[in-house]
Amino acid sequence: MIFTNEHLALQRTVQQFVQQEINPYIDEWEAAGQFPTHKIFKKMGDLGLLGINKPVEYGGLGLDYSYAIILAEEIGAAHCGGVPLSITVQTDMATPALASFGSDELRREFLAPSISGDMVSCIAVSEPGAGSDVAAITTTAKKDGDDYIINGAKMWITNATQADYFCLLANTSEGSIHTNKSLIIVPANLPGVSVGEKLKKIGMRSSDTAPVFFDNVRVPQRYRIGEEGKGFTYQMQQFQLERLAGAALCIKGMENCVQSTIDYTRDRQAFGAPLINNQQIHFAMAHAQTDIEALRSLIYRATEELVQGKDVTKLASMAKLLAGKVCRTLPDTCLQFWGGMGFVEESLVNRLYRDYRLTAIAGGAEEVMLGIICKMMNILPTPAKKG
Repeated sequence: MIFTNEHLALQRTVQQFVQQEINPYIDEWEAAGQFPTHKIFKKMGDLGLLGINKPVEYGGLGLDYSYAIILAEEIGAAHCGGVPLSITVQTDMATPALASFGSDELRREFLAPSISGDMVSCIAVSEPGAGSDVAAITTTAKKDGDDYIINGAKMWITNATQADYFCLLANTSEGSIHTNKSLIIVPANLPGVSVGEKLKKIGMRSSDTAPVFFDNVRVPQRYRIGEEGKGFTYQMQQFQLERLAGAALCIKGMENCVQSTIDYTRDRQAFGAPLINNQQIHFAMAHAQTDIEALRSLIYRATEELVQGKDVTKLASMAKLLAGKVCRTLPDTCLQFWGGMGFVEESLVNRLYRDYRLTAIAGGAEEVMLGIICKMMNILPTPAKKG
């Protein structure tokens, strides 16, 4: 992926935003268990960063996805995983289907303020009994006149306590599990919508995550995104952007792991010499940086093909799979070289070790990614025929 001057200008803008508006406040937000989402999103909206690849008629910049991947990569330089995750929920998880398939009225009511930073959105798909298995959701939206009546519960919803609306996946008919679902915009202030207590998590502490409950929530059918029964398909398409962006978030976070470890082991003396002089350590850092570059290259290739209009399901799944692997093994390797300092929360490597463990789980567990890749390689075993 070749960066133009326009790409580089956007890159500098995001880098400056992270340095000035995010990193100085991370410790405060981590302690609070959330960050001021509306405030930060509004500042990003003013810079055009929340609608990079969204339609210009709704306030977006109308650029291709290569520009959006720059945002994801550079926002990942934040000294935590929670804030970048929350931003990516807004840009690449809760709004792509709305931008592509929503009615003009719906996009003006919800997409435009999401792009300007005046509304915070979240994606409400996962349930207590249905995480990576999206087809197994049980939340229902039944027709009543011109409305839907929604009942059910969603789990692990990022941005939930500060969201203005949910992009909700619900069963709208009794048919096949792949054709009975619809995506529906549900404003958070409607009667019957309630948000549970924030979940206490091992990491991603500066992003608010909570369960959401829907008890006879009445929503106009005009709040449905696109065609009824196409929700599963729309969500699968959203997943490709979510997985690419989620993988891109890891690049700078993992580079922060490596660089902070290099700095620490260069300064730290053991047995009369800097720790980094040990071959095991400087070789490990070389392996780690190589893994990061391989991940970056895979993401860039997938992005190129996406911009060309190609199906990137396999490449996006591979990028997500590799990102999960790197984010599990690389911080663990780095933390080991910090010794006791790596085990205390004041070290950056400790926070990144905790935060980025989520990469192999969220947006489809790595086992699901393997299944998708195997299916597209035509190597999944076929069920034995009965009789």
